[in-house]
Amino acid sequence: MMGEIALLAASALFAGVATGVLAGLFGIGGGAIIVPVLFEVFRLLGVPEAVRMQLCIGTSLAIIVPTALRSYRAHKARGFALPDVMRRWTLPSIAGVAVGSVLAALAPPDTFKAAFVLIAGLIAAKLLIGGDSWVLGSELPGPAAMTGYGFAIGLGSALMGIAGGSLVTMVLTLYGKPIHNGVATAAGLGVPITLAGTIGYVIAGLPHQGLMPPLSLGFVSVIGVALIAPLSSWVAPLGARLAHRLPKRKLEIAFGLFLLLVASRFLASIVVSAV
Repeated sequence: MMGEIALLAASALFAGVATGVLAGLFGIGGGAIIVPVLFEVFRLLGVPEAVRMQLCIGTSLAIIVPTALRSYRAHKARGFALPDVMRRWTLPSIAGVAVGSVLAALAPPDTFKAAFVLIAGLIAAKLLIGGDSWVLGSELPGPAAMTGYGFAIGLGSALMGIAGGSLVTMVLTLYGKPIHNGVATAAGLGVPITLAGTIGYVIAGLPHQGLMPPLSLGFVSVIGVALIAPLSSWVAPLGARLAHRLPKRKLEIAFGLFLLLVASRFLASIVVSAV
């Protein structure tokens, strides 16, 4: 058991460095990066396919919690968050996270891979070909549509292991809101999403505890959280410095291509398991 813990710790350290550099480079909280990195780490550690994706997602959500809290405090101080949108989306997004957590306990792993492929593909399409030309309206929609958006953001975040930043920003910019408001509002909504998601994945994974690697709590790897969260935060400025040397459009293209690469990896995994 000690050897397995040591291997997991070494793998988590590598994942922390890789996640920090990539998150700093692409300027995101990391769920879209943490999940594929952890997937390869847990594959090498022999975590069963039946629970591997759920373990990646739960661990990712837990890792992002402190980042979401720090990010929201910083954005709140600058006054860019849209409080009305946060009020209208908080409860529906938590409901979406709850449904995603139930699916984590019951649905096959390919469900989560398919969700990652779909959401990552949509975000990549917006980055690569959408630009500022994708617009649904100049004002936010009515209460029913906003509730639906909030639920979908929470569900998508819980199925993909993200704080919802990319989804929130995409929806708000589709309705003409400035990117700064989108990012700040996303940071605020990321707090309840990641907290609820972490709790939900811990509970959902308890019946599968026997399949988890050492020092796991449900679908959350405690070692992964303890090592990756602080290390990725410390390394991220290295990627950020590199990002400042690149034009915004090149970063959008690079991140879009990265998402397509990861989506292709999970799509291939789905195809292989279906054969």
